[in-house]
Amino acid sequence: MTVSPHTTSPLATPPAETPGHGLLAGKKVVVTAAAGTGIGFSSARRALLEGADVLISDFHERRLGEAADKLAAEFPEQQVASIVCDVSSTEQVDALISGAAETLGRIDVLINNAGLGGETPVVDMTDEQWDRVLDITLTSTFRATRAALRYFRSVDHGGVLVNNASVLGWRAQHSQAHYAAAKAGVMALTRCSAIEAAEYGVRINAVAPSIARHPFLAKVTSEELLDNLAAGEAFGRAAEVWEVAATIAMLASDYTTYLTGEVVSISSQRA
Repeated sequence: MTVSPHTTSPLATPPAETPGHGLLAGKKVVVTAAAGTGIGFSSARRALLEGADVLISDFHERRLGEAADKLAAEFPEQQVASIVCDVSSTEQVDALISGAAETLGRIDVLINNAGLGGETPVVDMTDEQWDRVLDITLTSTFRATRAALRYFRSVDHGGVLVNNASVLGWRAQHSQAHYAAAKAGVMALTRCSAIEAAEYGVRINAVAPSIARHPFLAKVTSEELLDNLAAGEAFGRAAEVWEVAATIAMLASDYTTYLTGEVVSISSQRA
């Protein structure tokens, strides 16, 4: 059945957040770029909601501390830790993984959430703008993946990595060439590293959200563009950040033990 773009979907109203079901009970989870209001913070909160202990990281020390305090207040019975980390630094990323393993006792799950976007047409884009987005969005995921795999190679309990990609890794959007190229790279890195990681008992998958609206996104993207993108979804709305985080938790859990090297689209867009 073809749905008219003007038809209001019964799913246009966001549902109430799904309660936790113990998907990550007893797991030790690390989340990058988790300060603020976006997918990273929501992923950390969902991991706690599913029973995990969590260590979050971000380059912004004050916001990171505020995020950790907020999570600790909501989940006082679980461990919430934090480490300041600039993902553009190999040394800091390596220190994040080693520090997280020491703080939490081990690492079971790494959620690579760090990314940077912006709107610039190719004709006006500088090398610095291109390099910055590729470094934060793609190369940082490589740095963290490399550090995590070196850790998992040294232990015998295996683990899971979940990368945050984007539907722009598949689809074209004006003024997003640098971000789209970086996210397509995250998808390719996910597939190739997953083949290698199997040797260490590690699964690596990615999510590719279409649009998840939150206050930070509104600071770097025009409201007009966000409205237009949301209107193009079959549900007529953007995803809630918890809806993306819930899928990330599923991929991190033992419900997906035979899934690796895959990119799961979180989208209601029409084909």
